[in-house]
Amino acid sequence: MSLTTDPNDPRLCHGPETGPTPQCEVYLVLSEEERVKGFVRPLRRSYTHMGPRPPKYPLRDLTAEEHERYAQFGYVRFEEYPEGGKSVGKFWTQSELDNHGCGTVTNMGLELCETYARNPSFYGATYCCGCRRHLPVAEFTWVEDGAVVGS
Repeated sequence: MSLTTDPNDPRLCHGPETGPTPQCEVYLVLSEEERVKGFVRPLRRSYTHMGPRPPKYPLRDLTAEEHERYAQFGYVRFEEYPEGGKSVGKFWTQSELDNHGCGTVTNMGLELCETYARNPSFYGATYCCGCRRHLPVAEFTWVEDGAVVGS
């Protein structure tokens, strides 16, 4: 595995992946000049795959109309959000509800860690050595402090 600061490097991975895969040949990082400007988050080296965040609000069964309309997507439950928000809720599949991550700890090289510390939202996905897949950063927490990766 190698690193690049060129977002157009043809060796970069461009998921999504449908199953296990090796790590990418090359990963994108911020330039050294950008990283030495300082970090906005602590420098952390390891993260744990915890899976997607579970529902925050109570779930309800789908109505007959919702089931008919959304069965093709595999939705089984609906999470209603409190009134006054930007959306009314979220439909959940059984797979989403059952996914609690694999619990594997993945360690990163220093340049990747510095990129996260300088710009926490730089990456949308990160590699899980247990699942052998790139998954959304929100499925991982930092070992050092339990914060959600990318936040």
